[in-house]
Amino acid sequence: MLSSPLIPAVRIDDSSPIHSRWNRTPTDGVYPQSLRPSLAGQNNKYITSSTPQLLQPLAPKAAPSSSSVEGSKRLAAWTAVDRHIHPEHKVIGIGSGSTVPYVVERIVSQGKAMNKDRVFIPTSFQSKELIVNGQLLLGDVDQYPVIDVTIDGADEVDLDLNCIKGGGGCHLREKVLAEAADTFILVADYRKNSSVLGTMFKQGIPIEVVPFAYTKILQNLHLLGSPKAVLRMAKAKAGPVVSDNGNFIIDAPFPEEMMKDPYTLLTRIKMLTGVVEVGLFCHMAKAAYFGNADGSVTIKFHDGQVEQVQADKSPLIEKPEEQFQSL
Repeated sequence: MLSSPLIPAVRIDDSSPIHSRWNRTPTDGVYPQSLRPSLAGQNNKYITSSTPQLLQPLAPKAAPSSSSVEGSKRLAAWTAVDRHIHPEHKVIGIGSGSTVPYVVERIVSQGKAMNKDRVFIPTSFQSKELIVNGQLLLGDVDQYPVIDVTIDGADEVDLDLNCIKGGGGCHLREKVLAEAADTFILVADYRKNSSVLGTMFKQGIPIEVVPFAYTKILQNLHLLGSPKAVLRMAKAKAGPVVSDNGNFIIDAPFPEEMMKDPYTLLTRIKMLTGVVEVGLFCHMAKAAYFGNADGSVTIKFHDGQVEQVQADKSPLIEKPEEQFQSL
């Protein structure tokens, strides 16, 4: 070994259990063990996501109050799953929003045997987390461009099942999965059931745009009939909301006379250069399920029919052994 006359040579003892270059492990070294935590012994079958666990294995529990909004959301979600997610459906799209966790909850309750051959396609980070935390098989629309059923929430739905989506900023991916599905189903609580879009959801049509064009698009929207169109700003960070696709979102409220013809409005906005997607879903849904405060469910169909499921027929009042299967 070469050495400088001013610096004595130091020989590392490879026989040392700590300093052996061959025996050293990531947890060995001069730092205390408490500062070098080991993953040894981790036996989780599934990787835990960075967000809190959203779904736990279901167990019999009391049904939520039918007068609560959350109970209404669960009513709509469970009824839609029971009617549209059947054993023959193997590729299922999972939408986004506050009602969708109850959709996944009901799917998980169908049991591992029913779900073992199914693939679930998410529309957002939220729905991806729901799928993973529910221990369901995660897929991608690139792998499965044809989907059996997609179930999604909505911000508002009109008489013809046109709807506003994008309050959560996921409408681009949501529309891709809606178009890819043989059957597209909406679930919401009674507050989202309207005759004309914009009656209840006042913040406007969500429009995803490329960032460098947002000022020009805002001017176009003002001229098009939405003088109050604004760039959506974040609440917990400085600056605008950024979608999962890296784009900005504009919220554009339009007058009622224009919202009565949402398909024409959709095409006019979509033609603006720089617009990526518009949160108007027209002529797409086969049915919409609305949970009501009295425990009933209103179902609107694309052909104009309306069905009412009374509270005594609700899946929430089934016997626990009928509601939940062994996971």
